[in-house]
Amino acid sequence: MYKGPNRKLNRLRGYDYSIPGHYFITICTYKWISMFGEIVDYEMELNQLGEIVKQQIVWLHNHFSHIKLDEYVVMPNHVHLILEINYNFDDRKEGYIDRHVGTGLDLSLPGRQPLSHIIGALKTTSSKLIHQIGHYDFAWQRSYHDRIIRNDKELIDKRYYIQQNPIQWSSDRNNPLNIKK
Repeated sequence: MYKGPNRKLNRLRGYDYSIPGHYFITICTYKWISMFGEIVDYEMELNQLGEIVKQQIVWLHNHFSHIKLDEYVVMPNHVHLILEINYNFDDRKEGYIDRHVGTGLDLSLPGRQPLSHIIGALKTTSSKLIHQIGHYDFAWQRSYHDRIIRNDKELIDKRYYIQQNPIQWSSDRNNPLNIKK
């Protein structure tokens, strides 16, 4: 499929993104606009929109019985998370409250849900809730970045990266001050 002169493929060609494993995900706001709060004293302080995104990340974990939320951080203009797909998780999620936000997707489809469907659910439901409180200008960038985590060392490194992300904000490539236009 032709992606244009500078457009690269986002997914590993031929890989089944519904198979068990750990996946490192980065999702950015449209044009890297800071919408979710700010870094204060090296810690992320979420605003109302950031709290909605955090809520929907937890919702994902509770809604899809075959995923486990490993680590995540909501940053001013992006989200990093590690999701584990495993079909042997217990379907009974304690403390789960379904806040139906009505998408065009049937979010309760049984069987193997690929990563793209899970991330699509996060982006769709969080956008809808943010729009419902009057922030009609909010949008996610098209697609997302993923990395298939291949071993324990890489998993430990990605967890550390996520945990340190607020501390490293001044040099983060997603910081609007560092983005080359």
